[in-house]
Amino acid sequence: MAIVQREKLTRDLLISLFIYSLPVVAIFLYFKLSNNLVSESHISLPAFLEFSKPAFEHIRTWGLTVFMLVLGVIEFTAGLYDDEWTGQERKVDIICFLAPKLLLPPVIAFFSLTALPYLIPNLANSLSWVPFWGGFFLIAIADDLTQYWYHRLHHQVPFLWRFHRTHHSAPYMGMAMASRQNFIYTVFFSQIYLTATLTYLGLGLPALFVLVIKSFITLGAHSSIAWDKPFYKYRVLHPIAWVLERLISTPATHHAHHADTSGDGVGHFKGNFGNMFFIWDVIFGTGLITRKFPESYGTKSYKQEEWYAQFLWPIFKSKKEGSPLADGVLSLPLKAKTVVAEETPTPVLEQV
Repeated sequence: MAIVQREKLTRDLLISLFIYSLPVVAIFLYFKLSNNLVSESHISLPAFLEFSKPAFEHIRTWGLTVFMLVLGVIEFTAGLYDDEWTGQERKVDIICFLAPKLLLPPVIAFFSLTALPYLIPNLANSLSWVPFWGGFFLIAIADDLTQYWYHRLHHQVPFLWRFHRTHHSAPYMGMAMASRQNFIYTVFFSQIYLTATLTYLGLGLPALFVLVIKSFITLGAHSSIAWDKPFYKYRVLHPIAWVLERLISTPATHHAHHADTSGDGVGHFKGNFGNMFFIWDVIFGTGLITRKFPESYGTKSYKQEEWYAQFLWPIFKSKKEGSPLADGVLSLPLKAKTVVAEETPTPVLEQV
């Protein structure tokens, strides 16, 4: 079994390298076929997109936050959190939503303004010749495929799982839990630094458009408002549904990833790792499409751990008996050490 898993992992990594190379090859061929002449640059948007630049800039700075809050209010008004959003859960969600917005920008700013100029001082704006479409697909693929692997490894490597467990502890879906993550998981979010590097190299505008589009897709996939149901209900929309659910993450596919069981044929926390693009799960055989929604969410062994344990493990440990967060590496001993079995999703992958 271990040999088969290693072979599959090796195959998937080779496929990933091929996918990473596709936009690079396309840009190179475009450059050669145009006789080494650059007819457009991403620094100035194509004319048909120029009008949308201010909207995307405003969406990035404050629009996404407003969108989350408005959608959250709609969900709350509809009574979608009445039974599950207790005081403890609210505290975890609110802290996970606010703290990264205050603490993460200085980290990214230091990386972009200090670390990159020091590490690669002569490469600033070196990709400014790349046409907008090339930069867009380069960043979209590099960002999201990297995040797919980051996410997948946090489900399949037992030690890493505890850094991602906070996101799966919520017994509900919606805007309230969309940002619910362990801060260390967020700080080391690999594609953040990849995108920052590509922006430093001169792909700022494509990065802006990718960020906004991806944010709407991922937030929509976490929402408790099942906007994709009409595509499954009406026969005339079925062809669109078939393409949509294989291309991007939808509520149905992503809710399945947050189910508290995989034994009902609907839940699939062992897969459906895609964030913006679900097609990675289709390619690597980690996806399950049922067009159905789980009856319950979260993890079976969730013990409503304290906000500081969920947000800052392993710096702080939980006081809850039997919690996987009650023990950790480099943890501050808030309680006598307890030996517990580690909660880890079984790394078994299912085919679409």
